[in-house]
Amino acid sequence: MNSRSALAAWLGRLDAPRLARVLATRNDAASPPEPRTVGELADRLQRPGSVALALPRLTLPCLQVAEAIAASGGSATLATLAKLLGATDGEAARGLDTVLEALADHALVWPDGNGTLHMATSLRQAWDQPLGLDTALEQLLAGATSDELRGMLVALGIKPPGTKQQRLAALLEHHSDPEAIAEAVARAPAITQKLLARRAGSAPRQPQVIMFGSPGPVLEPGARWALDRGLLIQDRHRYGAARMPVEVALALRGPGWHAPFDPLPPSAQLVSITPGEVEREAAAAATAFAAHAASVLSACSSAPPARLRSGGIGARELARIGKAAQADDAVVRITLETAYAAGLLARDGDRVVPTEAYDLWAEQEPAERLAVLLHAWRDLPLTPTQARDEDNKALPALAGAPPCNGCRQARHGLFAAAAQLPAGQGVKAASDFGPTVAWHRPLADSLPVDITPFTTVIREAELFGVIARGALSALGAHLLADDTPGLAAACRRLLPRATETARIGADLTAVVAGTPAARLAVILDATADRETSGTASVWRFSSGSIRRALDAGRAPQDIAADLAAVAAGPLPQPLSYLIADTARGHGRVRIAPAGCVLHGQEPALLAELAVHRKLAKLGLRQLAPTVLVSRSSLDTTLAALRAEGYAPVAEAADGTVRIEKARPQRAAAPVPAPRKTGDKRRARNTANLTSKVLATADMDVLAARLLTAPPSAPEPDPFGSGVPFGTDTEEIVAGYTKHLSYSDVRQLAHAIDAGTAITVEYIATSGSRTIRTLSSLELDPPYLEAWCHLREAERVFTLSRIHGVMPR
Repeated sequence: MNSRSALAAWLGRLDAPRLARVLATRNDAASPPEPRTVGELADRLQRPGSVALALPRLTLPCLQVAEAIAASGGSATLATLAKLLGATDGEAARGLDTVLEALADHALVWPDGNGTLHMATSLRQAWDQPLGLDTALEQLLAGATSDELRGMLVALGIKPPGTKQQRLAALLEHHSDPEAIAEAVARAPAITQKLLARRAGSAPRQPQVIMFGSPGPVLEPGARWALDRGLLIQDRHRYGAARMPVEVALALRGPGWHAPFDPLPPSAQLVSITPGEVEREAAAAATAFAAHAASVLSACSSAPPARLRSGGIGARELARIGKAAQADDAVVRITLETAYAAGLLARDGDRVVPTEAYDLWAEQEPAERLAVLLHAWRDLPLTPTQARDEDNKALPALAGAPPCNGCRQARHGLFAAAAQLPAGQGVKAASDFGPTVAWHRPLADSLPVDITPFTTVIREAELFGVIARGALSALGAHLLADDTPGLAAACRRLLPRATETARIGADLTAVVAGTPAARLAVILDATADRETSGTASVWRFSSGSIRRALDAGRAPQDIAADLAAVAAGPLPQPLSYLIADTARGHGRVRIAPAGCVLHGQEPALLAELAVHRKLAKLGLRQLAPTVLVSRSSLDTTLAALRAEGYAPVAEAADGTVRIEKARPQRAAAPVPAPRKTGDKRRARNTANLTSKVLATADMDVLAARLLTAPPSAPEPDPFGSGVPFGTDTEEIVAGYTKHLSYSDVRQLAHAIDAGTAITVEYIATSGSRTIRTLSSLELDPPYLEAWCHLREAERVFTLSRIHGVMPR
């Protein structure tokens, strides 16, 4: 009987309540269209997608039992399975019965009429090598010939029967006896025994890739003896090492080896607690989170956070929201993620803005607000407070990461682990839940940054008040049962109603105990700065906060009336004085946007301009009898007035009249070539003379000759001062810079030779006069290459356009 037929027969034997329980556990199977027959239901329950949805909800012993059945070929008797798991009696046997019942409720493992356990085919395929074991002998011998089977039986000392089927049955009977396998291995050579022991304790080797022209598989030393007796099988359909049948591997592992089986969850250190302690701590945590969440979303409503180009809200925006709401990063992240999942936030271009649902949510009581966020957090397909990835890089919030079912199962595993604690007991440290969560949901994902398993999800549960004093609170119990009405009722019982009034003190602070009502929070946020939020929220009034309310269009008497309406007593006198003093100075100076200003000595003329129809496009507005402002630029206003027959003049920034004189355009004068001098010839003659003297005289004679030689008179400068050029650089610079005095030439030449900075007056090609500070000067007549400090770049200057030199 195949797996599908066995499942259909088992489903047909179930009574109505048990069948309903199976369908409720595998709720995906009841999706429309409804199956009309038991066979159709069996097909639906065995679909790979349906099995894949059920696997993450299984506990560790369920997966261990399923793997053991998969290692047995997909079916096994209860006695064989119990022996393999070492669960033949005691607590382990009772645990095995419980696990088989749970697997049957999921329609993953079920018994047939003979008591043999079967498993879904797609579940068997979840393990490539269950328990590190290979395939059963019967499957490995599917392609063996009758002669090969006869040779194996003869090598084992068994008289072979006549037909192939009889020989296969005889070989299977021999290999199913662990003692017979042990006796055969005891007669093997030592090298074969070592090979078989090593292969029995390790996972099967992966098949290799077949290449054309490659030689056959190379046998390991000692493998031939085992191949001849069927202890190893060479698979004809796969290229690679010989395979060990599961019967041989289990026999060699010995009777003392058992597959791993942990029917009981790991124990944690427990402490005594009372339900009242759990409820008080849960209420405090839930109240604080509800207040913080309201503050975070209020900050997003006032200034919607910007999204990164890569998606999500970056660290800078998260820090800004946290500062405005007085909340830490974890609270900001979890609020944004749950609010987005609940439809309170949405992406709008490059911003994340509240939706219309947020306005309704903000008007509700804190208990109703918290219930919405809790329900969204329960099934959130990610860990919202994860701030860094495995490479320790910062992660944005609302980044749109792929769904993570393992993250969702980590929360459900935490609920289940906490629900299993004895009444009146809680774990001593919340981190002790980690191993228990791994037992309840072994396929759940723990973050790489968690020092202990599931630290992040446990911290999230404590923030919500789901875990309090190391135990599951009423909130967590309803989340585990997915009881939405019960969750709302628990929130109303734990959280107080929103506070409608504030205690305003003479120190200009407003204190609100609990979660402020929406109207109260709006009034205080508009007139004061929030300093703290949580179990109690504090706002502080200042001249800046009152001025902010006045800038928003509120009148001082309206501000005082609103605050008096929400104050628990009369407004303190310092606050009334603060409002009056700030309002008295508010608006005494006004700032108006203007493109330019028009003024004159004739009020009548300016009044005429202000009402001129054809000048209406300028946006003229009269500020005083002799002053107008225009929204248009100066040149546009000037042209429009002249077009209407007026004769205005423009003023410069310093108030002087701007002279509008067009300079005639002229080409730049050609730069004459530098005059030729005899310096280079004298230098060459001197060098030739020196080389001849050095070749014919010693140093003493040369020194005497230089001392007695008459000095050569340098050529005078062209400026007519009679002072000769000091260097060749001065002479070259003087040949090109016709606008510089002799002292300027010497300063420029010195800066070139000494490598110092200098400031010059330079005429650009456009005719504009600029002052440039130059350094790193390089002379390349008729140009000067230098670093321009004005442009912060290398520039090339024409020497003839330098009209002045100033030392820096």
